[in-house]
Amino acid sequence: MNITRDIKPVTYLKSKTADLLKQINETHRPVVITQNGEPKAVIQDPESFENMRNAIGLLKLISQGENDIREGRVKSQAEVFNDLEKLLRE
Repeated sequence: MNITRDIKPVTYLKSKTADLLKQINETHRPVVITQNGEPKAVIQDPESFENMRNAIGLLKLISQGENDIREGRVKSQAEVFNDLEKLLRE
């Protein structure tokens, strides 16, 4: 993130909305919106937002899997395939 280009006051958002949206969609960099010098919001293009959500979802699944391993909730590959074959036969 380039601090001088990617942090904008709310007054900039109000007066230059179209320019800001163009910048965000061209650069795919989020912009932090400040109010009274404090960060209040982040604006991001839809593609980057969706990619971020997908990445967070994958990280959550990995974390859950690691927790399952720690807790001993695991099956061998053979057990998994046997269980699947049983389900398909039902």
